[in-house]
Amino acid sequence: MSDSNGTTGFAIGVVVGAVAGLIIGLLYAPRSGEEARELLREKVGEARDKGVEFVGRVRDVAAEAREKAK
Repeated sequence: MSDSNGTTGFAIGVVVGAVAGLIIGLLYAPRSGEEARELLREKVGEARDKGVEFVGRVRDVAAEAREKAK
């Protein structure tokens, strides 16, 4: 059971790190404030959707591994 929690925690860490990197990159990009905020909203929404999908896949793989271990 701890493997499942560790895997999920790792996946969440990857997603949070990716979003943080994206935000930092966008803030340093040479754009006006309004353009940067709009782009940031779009990219964060995309990253959130991808993160939710990724975490779902990780949970599925962890559940399969747990079943095989039984």
